[in-house]
Amino acid sequence: MAKENPEIDKITLVDDNGDEALYEVLFTFHSEEFDKSYILLVPDGVEEDEQVDVQAYIFNPEEDGEAKDGDLLPIEDDAEWAMVEEVLNTFLDDDANFE
Repeated sequence: MAKENPEIDKITLVDDNGDEALYEVLFTFHSEEFDKSYILLVPDGVEEDEQVDVQAYIFNPEEDGEAKDGDLLPIEDDAEWAMVEEVLNTFLDDDANFE
């Protein structure tokens, strides 16, 4: 279900104050249940053992697969959040994702 990107992709997010922050794409996946794609991001440059807040968004990539800030939509449904958290926990529990 979840797949890690073979290359480390990065995306810049702009917050409400206009401040930019660089994030690495942890992975993307598609949910058949919700018929949507999702992207999970972590701040750029974090250490492997460092605890960070993972950012999750509904992901509507361009035709070429590239993502822009406007292609990311907030997840507002509690059932979607629960599903995304379950996928993230499964990803984090699989040590093969961190080799």
